[in-house]
Amino acid sequence: MDAPPTSRRLHCVQCLRPQATCLCGRVVQVPHRTPVLILQHPLEVHHAKGSGRLLHLSLQRSRMEVGEQFDEARLAEWLGPDAVLLYPGGGSAPRPSRPGCLVVLDATWRKSRLMCHANPLLARLPRLSLEAPPPSRYTVRRAHAPDQRSTLEATLLALEQLDGPHPSHAGVLAAFDGLQASWQARATGRQ
Repeated sequence: MDAPPTSRRLHCVQCLRPQATCLCGRVVQVPHRTPVLILQHPLEVHHAKGSGRLLHLSLQRSRMEVGEQFDEARLAEWLGPDAVLLYPGGGSAPRPSRPGCLVVLDATWRKSRLMCHANPLLARLPRLSLEAPPPSRYTVRRAHAPDQRSTLEATLLALEQLDGPHPSHAGVLAAFDGLQASWQARATGRQ
């Protein structure tokens, strides 16, 4: 797990956020069949408006690793057999009917492309694309295309495609909405 940033503010050791903006009270446990590997770009670790940490804390079967380029042997171990990458496009291999692991890149679109390029194992994975996703609930960061979703939204939608819907997803999305409302309230309070 990453160490909290060095500063005078106290940080939560679980979510790595300043205690005033701790995510832990918003975590809703999500049972799911397909394990999830979240590869987080280093610039997202302490990004105040990122959704990856809340997702990781909510998913019962997730692993989060931080980096831009990963050791190939270690990455292969994390992926295991039959991994699929949640990413647009077809990929270079046929997708298994029951993925052994869903791989999610928590990064900007530009950085996610660089991560795929820097990690040939990722680039070779079969891909899972979202099927007709609903409108995004992510209002605090700008999407560059209408079908782009936050890491949290995209992963929950992918898990629905793979494992079927689960009532806990609504709870996580409500927590995400509340988190965004608190970001907006703090931003308004500073103006």
